Amino acid sequence: MATKKAKAKVGGAGQAGSKVRAKKGGGVPVARKTARVKREKVPVGSIVAWEDDPMSGGAPIVRPAPNLSAGSFAIRITTPAPPVKEYKPGTSQFRYWTAAEALARAAGMWSVLVPATRWQPGGVLPVVLDFGVDLNAYYDREGLKFFHAAAGGKIVYSGESPDVLCHELGHAVLDSVRPDLWDANSDEVAAFHESFGDMSALLSQLQLPSFRKTVLTETGGSLYRSSRLSRLAEQLGWAIRLGRPDAVDPDSLRNAVNSFFYRDPMLLAPSGPANVLTSEPHSFSRVFTAAFFEGLANMLGSVDPTKGASADQLGQVAHDAGSLLVEGVRHAPLAASFYSKVAGAMVAADAAGFGGKYAQALKSAFIRHGILSLDSASSLTGPQAVGIAQSFAASRTAAAPLAPVSMNLDGGRFGLAGRTLVCQVASHSQTPAAARAITSAATPGFAAAADAPAMVGYDHQAAESFVVDLFRRGRVSVGPLTTPETSIEHPMHHKTHQVVERNGDLELLRIQFDCGFNG
Repeated sequence: MATKKAKAKVGGAGQAGSKVRAKKGGGVPVARKTARVKREKVPVGSIVAWEDDPMSGGAPIVRPAPNLSAGSFAIRITTPAPPVKEYKPGTSQFRYWTAAEALARAAGMWSVLVPATRWQPGGVLPVVLDFGVDLNAYYDREGLKFFHAAAGGKIVYSGESPDVLCHELGHAVLDSVRPDLWDANSDEVAAFHESFGDMSALLSQLQLPSFRKTVLTETGGSLYRSSRLSRLAEQLGWAIRLGRPDAVDPDSLRNAVNSFFYRDPMLLAPSGPANVLTSEPHSFSRVFTAAFFEGLANMLGSVDPTKGASADQLGQVAHDAGSLLVEGVRHAPLAASFYSKVAGAMVAADAAGFGGKYAQALKSAFIRHGILSLDSASSLTGPQAVGIAQSFAASRTAAAPLAPVSMNLDGGRFGLAGRTLVCQVASHSQTPAAARAITSAATPGFAAAADAPAMVGYDHQAAESFVVDLFRRGRVSVGPLTTPETSIEHPMHHKTHQVVERNGDLELLRIQFDCGFNG
């Protein structure tokens, strides 16, 4: 189990990195001239890369040249690698090495936390750093795609931000661990995929010793505060805000420190401004991300509350939080109420792997954001939690993958007159009732924990609600399967799903997870 107490190496590959001076008076930071870098602290074969997002306020740092082939999650950037040198920000060479460094750092972290796992596309994950003009980035089971677009008199590259790079790589990692989530139609499953991307960005940033020191200083050791760590993708958030002021958070694309409390997504609007919680996956993802981040902060606070944590301790806690997240993901049964299942499995994994060391830190965070009800959290204690971990594990075995559950919808309401639309439900037919009914969120409308049949019915309701909202947002491509008279396909929005004809049936399938910048 990944949560055993054996100490793992933390801090990322290579040394902490020397910071590069920022231009006086603000503006875009520029690299120091090579002669002014303290060579005794810089490894042979070094590059310059952003420490985090280009608009975070931080300067670039000197890092060892990354190895994209290391570990179980190998990566191939389709652009030829420029010679290993310390290039200035604003150049294509700098952007290449920034992307390579961030991707290698994230892939190295996940290779430790998720050993012996392969990408869905195969042994190597292709990455296209500039796929065209757009404020977007996505993962499509073929690889990662990033873009560029003009905004505010400058060109913004989504593949220049470590936050965006590590977020998209997170989608690919989660797809390798839980491929059954790909076509599961559920607001929570889709939102959890987005949250996992943001958690990937947070944890990847904490692999840098220099950044850990910075964020501890910035937050005074109280990690659950708005900071360079919690503010994700500031540059892309700024670019989007120029055209759609209410589409993203005021300081970033999304801030992991927020006050959103869980609500049944079927009761929420399908879209809305950033200051409102909606069922749209990027919006709803913020609930789980905030709970995880607050749990991580609580874990750090429990290490040495009298003296305060060091950068090394923060690195170890980040590793522990990542391992618990992986165990939660691996053992959570597939259900529309996926948030509470992952949270319960994380607490159970802590009991099994860490002897309950982080139980209160995790439970309090999940309770505060409504992901675990008080009753569920109270049941996750001691031997009961270990038993729950075993129940979760019994619901999923690598040797016998669980079969998906499908349901039929009337295609007429989606412009597919006279046809039946088949979609997958966030459920497995063989999942034991005990595993399904262990945890629930703090919201009215959820079936009681012991009422497994009602929860199965909820999964079907949630799938239909999710599909309806997909069409409302214009996220489904129908193509030639409808007519101009009956079509309700939106002509402009990015598509995450498509309807295909297979063996005489119409099926709804996912084609990508995108950042939704123009969605």
